[in-house]
Amino acid sequence: MTAYQNDTSSDGVSYFLLNCLVRSPHWQLWLSLPLSLIFFLAMGANTILLITIRMEASLHEPMYYLLSLLSLLDIMLCVSVIPKILAIFWFDRKSISFFVCFLQMFIRNSFQALESYTFMVMAYDRYVAICHPLQYPSIINDQFVIKAAIFILTRNILLPTPIPILSARLHYCGENVIENCIYANMSVSRLSCDDDTVNRLYQFAGGWTVLDSDLILIFLSYSLILRAVLRLKAEGAVAKALSTCGSHFILILFSSTILLVFVLTHMVKKEVSPAVPVLLNVLHNVIPAALNPIVYGVRTQEIKREIYRLLKKG
Repeated sequence: MTAYQNDTSSDGVSYFLLNCLVRSPHWQLWLSLPLSLIFFLAMGANTILLITIRMEASLHEPMYYLLSLLSLLDIMLCVSVIPKILAIFWFDRKSISFFVCFLQMFIRNSFQALESYTFMVMAYDRYVAICHPLQYPSIINDQFVIKAAIFILTRNILLPTPIPILSARLHYCGENVIENCIYANMSVSRLSCDDDTVNRLYQFAGGWTVLDSDLILIFLSYSLILRAVLRLKAEGAVAKALSTCGSHFILILFSSTILLVFVLTHMVKKEVSPAVPVLLNVLHNVIPAALNPIVYGVRTQEIKREIYRLLKKG
């Protein structure tokens, strides 16, 4: 053990160390450059999307408000995770205080749940637009966005809040090295000297209840959309609808698949390299954030047109 690992306060551990792929230094060098590029792409693309929607009055509609919320969540998730990982790779800044560790844990769990529900609301928006176009203005309006936002904030702040609280209440009296690049609940709580059964049960029940319910409703929405577009007689309507909604669903499925593979590799960690689930956890926080503004924003004709218009003004 290093000197860091033996440094504990009278009440136990005073800070943690992120052991982010330090056993695979070649992975650090290989990953740092593409990770930084994807990070700056995600930040730039989401910022451009936010500015475009904010400056163009024609985009002040419910669907674009949801896109703004998604971009804001992507930015917050990236900022809460990636700069620290790059600081570890480049400057060996592995330590973090006890409080900041659990604060980041709360931010990640809350914002990932927020993003999942935002995807679900956006899927419902596309369902109403395609399956009930005449009723769309009366269903998807400013009041709908406000109610959805209130429900999103309430559900996805209250449910994840016990996760860092349950972890923080544990007594950390020995090792303080987290074998991860991110302050995940299970990676931290297993370092405690107490029984973490309650943590694991709540993480499993709460996390999968939220994400699974959202994913089921998303799948249901796109299934109904697929059934509706296959009945359309207008030339090119089916191809356009499938192109738009298909890319949305593939992106959501891609993000969920990364999370699922991460969980499975974590469960059978004796049979795979320890670096694999850690790497998947990192990618799950940055790749969707870089792809979301491209798939949901730039591929939308109205947003693409307004971006071009802003560039010409600039």
